[in-house]
Amino acid sequence: MPVKGTIRYWAAARAAAGVAEETYEAATLAEALADARERHAERPDFARVLVRCSYLVDERPVGTRDPESVRLSDGGTVEVLPPFAGGAR
Repeated sequence: MPVKGTIRYWAAARAAAGVAEETYEAATLAEALADARERHAERPDFARVLVRCSYLVDERPVGTRDPESVRLSDGGTVEVLPPFAGGAR
């Protein structure tokens, strides 16, 4: 069942999205990201940036978990973090 929350974009992800944050209505991280890709389809850099990003869901790292398995919470937050200079890729 879909829930509502906020996606926050940082650094290159923010530049590619053209917004700092927006709402989601999705049950999983995969659904939220698919909806975001659709919303920003006119911004080709957006999808390319998302592939390189790491994610925090409610302040917890997603790591290598399949985004389909990451359930979202009502009122939760997804942080979209691109690789930072000097950081691991």
